[in-house]
Amino acid sequence: MTTIFYPFPKDLFKATFVERPNRFIVRCALADTGEIVEAHLADSGRLKEMLVPGKTILLQQNNNPNRKTKFSAVIIEREDGDGWVSINAQLPNVLARLAVEGGFLSELQDWKYVRSEFKMGNSRWDLLLEKAGGGKRMVVEVKGASLVVGEMGMFPDAVTARGAKHVKELAMIARESELDAALLFVAQREDITKLRPAEHIDPAFAEAMREAKAAGVKLLGFRCAVSPEGMTLLDEIDVDV
Repeated sequence: MTTIFYPFPKDLFKATFVERPNRFIVRCALADTGEIVEAHLADSGRLKEMLVPGKTILLQQNNNPNRKTKFSAVIIEREDGDGWVSINAQLPNVLARLAVEGGFLSELQDWKYVRSEFKMGNSRWDLLLEKAGGGKRMVVEVKGASLVVGEMGMFPDAVTARGAKHVKELAMIARESELDAALLFVAQREDITKLRPAEHIDPAFAEAMREAKAAGVKLLGFRCAVSPEGMTLLDEIDVDV
């Protein structure tokens, strides 16, 4: 199988995490100068296990004059200090598309990517796929996972009523429409070897996943190796409800 790699910019800035004043901003001290800067955080999850003062974080500088922050957070040092975690919630969709197009996922080998942000019903779905040869179609909802307990990945790391609603809609699509449906988890760290819903955090989401599985929704997952150079798709992981 061809290696699937998503590169980061080469000029990332090393910094130390200081605090998170709101959901989408982190304050960090640049390693070279000690200057305190604010960076955009494209992940609304709690991330409290990772966003710990003193942890090394890598930032990307942006040159958009319309942006309020001069930097964006890219990856942060893992809790055990032995690796990295991606903290960009926009990347799982990109990696999921690469996985489909590269034939990385065993259950989607016979499917091809059609488009992103496919509107159906009351929601937009991350990916629309089509069976090779035409005809059958599938909607895919993608979730990025970064919370880990031991080697068990868990999702979500905060209550997500919107996420549970989407998964319930997937179940309805699988039961009542001509489309297939899949829920795909992208583990944004290497030390997740399997994944299950975080019922202790969001029991409604866990129940929605069980309902989805019973309705025939495919539950899929894969993990990535993360480094300052980029993210490499490693292998598939089991998703258990």
